[in-house]
Amino acid sequence: MAEVVAIKRQDAQGPIIIEQTGGTLRLTLANPPANALSLAMMAALQAEIERAGADRSVRVVVLAAPGKVFCAGHDLKELTAHRADADRGRAFFERTFADCSALMQAIVHCPKPVIAEVEGLATAAGLQLVASCDLAVAAHEATFCTPGVHIGLFCSTPMVALSRNASRKQAMEMLLTGETIDAATAKEFGLVNRVVPREYLNQVVNKYAETIASKSPLTLKIGKEAFYRQVEMGLSDAYDYTAGVMVENMLARDAEEGIGAFVGKRKPEWKGE
Repeated sequence: MAEVVAIKRQDAQGPIIIEQTGGTLRLTLANPPANALSLAMMAALQAEIERAGADRSVRVVVLAAPGKVFCAGHDLKELTAHRADADRGRAFFERTFADCSALMQAIVHCPKPVIAEVEGLATAAGLQLVASCDLAVAAHEATFCTPGVHIGLFCSTPMVALSRNASRKQAMEMLLTGETIDAATAKEFGLVNRVVPREYLNQVVNKYAETIASKSPLTLKIGKEAFYRQVEMGLSDAYDYTAGVMVENMLARDAEEGIGAFVGKRKPEWKGE
C-alpha cells in the first residue's frame, strides 16, 4: 500500500490539508464554509504548488474541497476591511489581485499536471481556480458562476482563465449575467472534463491521477509547457515551435526508452531524463 502523508495547516485564515499517495499530491482547501482565497490561503496554495513542481516524487497535483462550496473566490470581508486604510484599500487590493494572478500562473507553469476535483460551488476567483487547472472533474451537484456584476465588481481576473476555456460568447454570458450554471453546462462550456456522481468523484479523479502519474514526468513537463505556449501563437509559429519541441523530446532518454519499450513490447522504465 502506498504511503500516505497528511499534514494540516493550522493557519485559521487559509488552512490546507496536504496528502501524498504515491505520485499524487492532494491539496484540500479546508477553510469552511467559503474556502475563500484570502492572502494566507493563496500564499499557502502557491507555496505547495511550487514545491510540488520541484519535488521529483510528485507526478500529479489534485486541488479539492469537500462540501457545498469548492471556493467562493476572494475574501470580501478581508478586502472590505481595508477600505478604512488611508489609500481606501488601493495597496491591499493591488496586492490581493497580484497574488491571485501569481497563484493562477503558478498552476499553469507548474511542470506537474494539476486536476481540480469540484464537489460544490466554484464562484468568481474560485471558478478562476478551476479554469486554471489542466483538468477538472465535477460532481453533478457542482455549480459555477462569475457573479461580480451583482455587486458592482466585474470578474475581470477570473475572465482571463474563463475566456481560455469557454468560447467568447459563453464566457461573456457568464460574466455579463452573473448567473449560476450547473455542472452539465460547465462541461458543455469547456470548464470541466467530466461530470460524475458525487460518490464516484474521488475515484474518477484518482483514476485520472494514476493514469497520468504512470507516464514519463519529463514528457509531461515538456508537453504541458508546450501546450500553453503554442495555444497563444499563430498557426505557423505554433508549428515551428512544436517541431523544435518534438526534436528535443525525441533526444530525451525517456523518449528513447519509451519507443524502445514499445518496439520491444515491454513496460518502459522512466528516468525523468
